[in-house]
Amino acid sequence: MSELKERLDRLKQDMQKEEFLEGKGLSNEVNIRIFCYDPKEEMTVRHFVEQLAVDPSLECRLIQRNLYQIFLEICEEKRITKSIPAMEEKKGKDYLIQQIERFANNKTFVSKMQYESHQAGDILMITGVGQVFPFMRIHSLLEALQPEFSDIPILVFYPGKYDGRFVRLFDRIEPNPYYRAFNIV
Repeated sequence: MSELKERLDRLKQDMQKEEFLEGKGLSNEVNIRIFCYDPKEEMTVRHFVEQLAVDPSLECRLIQRNLYQIFLEICEEKRITKSIPAMEEKKGKDYLIQQIERFANNKTFVSKMQYESHQAGDILMITGVGQVFPFMRIHSLLEALQPEFSDIPILVFYPGKYDGRFVRLFDRIEPNPYYRAFNIV
């Protein structure tokens, strides 16, 4: 069995434990865990997440939020999805990013991720981190999520590295500081 599959199996076990669900052992920090993986393993991780979402044996309730799907919803609501390629070609990538960041910001993403009545045993599972780059950066989104989801664990599937201080998407992009999460498995 590959190292990644062993880590994913261990993650499935760990995320059902009381320590994970209640954030025990995190030195009173927020219950945010990051599962880092090699971006080359994206399809394996996606398959795992799909299987996890329908696994009847889980003793927790997964609330999956795919950042890329949220981004597409936001663009559809603004009715700009079809015009994005032309805007990028005409004005450039930097201009496009600036325009989109005006309405597809942390506040908008957080509101799309909200759901009523968080319950003990819920886990907010964030996927699509690499797909939504460069329009959303996980370090800034996690800061915005903390006040809204302080009562349940947040689990981020992250195609890159996190050393406890910096997140580095795809293990190539300039690292960004984020110190409040914990590596898992």
